[in-house]
Amino acid sequence: MPYLYRAPGPREPPTPKDARITHSSGQSFEELRQACLQKGILFEDADFPANSSSLFYSERPQIPFVWKRPGLWQHSEWLDVVIDDRLPTFRDRLVFLHSADNSEFWSALLEKAYAKLNGSYEALKGGSAIEAMEDFTGGVAETFTTKEAPRNFYEILETALRRGSLVGCSIDIRNSAESEARTPFGLIKGHAYTVTGVNQVNFRGQKVELIRVRNPWGQVEWTGPWSDSSSEWHSVGPAEQKRLCHTALDDGEFWMAFGDFQAHFDKVEVCSLTPDALEEDAIHRWEVTVHQGSWVRGSTAGGCRNFLDTFWTNPQIKLSLTEKDEGQEKCTFLVALMQKDRRQLKRFGANVLTIGYAIYQCPSQDGHLNKDFFRYHASQARSKTFTNLREVSDRFTLPPGEYVIIPSTFEPHQEADFCLRIFSEKKAMTRDLDGSVDIDLPEPLKPTPPGQETEEERQFRALFQQVAGEDMEVTAEELEYVLNAVLQKKKDIKFKKLSLISCKNIISLMDTSGNGKLEFGEFKVFWDKLKKWTNLFLQFDADKSGTMSSYELRTALKTAGFQLSSPLLQLIVLRYADQELQLGFDDFLNCLVRLETASRIFQALSTEDKEFIHLNINEFIILTMNI
Repeated sequence: MPYLYRAPGPREPPTPKDARITHSSGQSFEELRQACLQKGILFEDADFPANSSSLFYSERPQIPFVWKRPGLWQHSEWLDVVIDDRLPTFRDRLVFLHSADNSEFWSALLEKAYAKLNGSYEALKGGSAIEAMEDFTGGVAETFTTKEAPRNFYEILETALRRGSLVGCSIDIRNSAESEARTPFGLIKGHAYTVTGVNQVNFRGQKVELIRVRNPWGQVEWTGPWSDSSSEWHSVGPAEQKRLCHTALDDGEFWMAFGDFQAHFDKVEVCSLTPDALEEDAIHRWEVTVHQGSWVRGSTAGGCRNFLDTFWTNPQIKLSLTEKDEGQEKCTFLVALMQKDRRQLKRFGANVLTIGYAIYQCPSQDGHLNKDFFRYHASQARSKTFTNLREVSDRFTLPPGEYVIIPSTFEPHQEADFCLRIFSEKKAMTRDLDGSVDIDLPEPLKPTPPGQETEEERQFRALFQQVAGEDMEVTAEELEYVLNAVLQKKKDIKFKKLSLISCKNIISLMDTSGNGKLEFGEFKVFWDKLKKWTNLFLQFDADKSGTMSSYELRTALKTAGFQLSSPLLQLIVLRYADQELQLGFDDFLNCLVRLETASRIFQALSTEDKEFIHLNINEFIILTMNI
């Protein structure tokens, strides 16, 4: 039979119909199950076959695996993960996750579903407890450094555990040699422990704060004060010991004084279904908004604020905080930034990137903030650090107002998809500042009547006649000759050669008569455009290299009247920029010609609200051929 692990979402548990189907067959878990029942066969998963490709992506198995049958929420959405029940074994024993009871298989099946979700068992290597906690609950994670934890840290953990949060802890390692090394007190470095309880015990007339920790190995325990066999328990009565479920079994679970816990453990990770699980007041619903985005080299992968020239090109999400917390003057919210699919991409050499975010006070004007804004304004808040974890999350309290969140990688030009979740106590409005397209083009100039021409215009007409001949019309071939002759004389721009196709595109833009040629008036209007576009290119060639950076292209296009969305900018960069993310003038000119042609056609065909056009197949093909 197929087995289903359904990964939860951040809100109420959805019904099966809410989950996105991920199986290549397009069938849901129930549909696959019914097909197997009707045929009387056991399910075999073609998407995650029982062979080496599902085990490792960079090596061959060291032992002969035998696959036997016994007798997830990801990136803010629910997924159906369908598996069969074939499990890798060696000498009749499960190779990976297994229970102490040899006839218990739920954990191994759950692990297989998680391995399929991430591409292979090897992709789970170097597992992160906080990743698993989020993926299996759909919750939001917060990380505490024990040495810098707040004064009420004990109360925070007590509240979190009481509300069903998952809590993990670990000891940092300085190098790979320390991984799994045992301390003098029996703790394992670099190991993912679970916190299972906090409580207070009466000890010699005083209240002592204790914390209960579990080693997932099911053995190897703390040997210091309050450990299973320590002398402290001799001063605690049987009833108190029973209340605390104290035993002297080597089962991996042990108590320790909270002070010792903070001294010996370095990091605590708390995964809560909602952020209020760490607070003392009554449970209430948090507002949650989710933004899916991408860092793309050359357009939106700007790096952190250290790289001012590109930082401003990162995705920008506007956050409006309008309602104060109950009885407070400020607004509380939590921002969680998650990079997506890094485990699946490990087989292609991708590593977890170093990520973080900054929060700025939003100025009065709307739209994408430019470089000068970040040159002269400091952030109001930011993630504690840029770190190479899958997710970075922090809690903030700021006055009501409008802010802009800038998620980024630390280094520029690094590519990844991301998910940004914003949890707020009161309703908050969010908007992607890079999702809209706004075209503001001047009305085309009308040709000057021959009798009203200036001396300069008469000279220009005589020059045009020399090129065009007696018909006073320029063909694409003639335009190609003129433009290349003129532009190649310019020493301050790098220019390869305009192709005949490019010149045909120019004629398509400027030809109002429809004869495939440029008359004098049309040519003059284009010549004025060419001068403006040339000056624009020189203006944004900041380093005077003769080329324009793809990151500066956004501002240059906006100055030319094209405010474009991030996906559209990414497409333009992929099409026109070279490997060094630079554009020569001919690429820049082609880009502007195609953008203006598309915009003019859209404006001519758009409906009254100017947002939509309706085309049949014939009109659509004509449109695309013209562009």
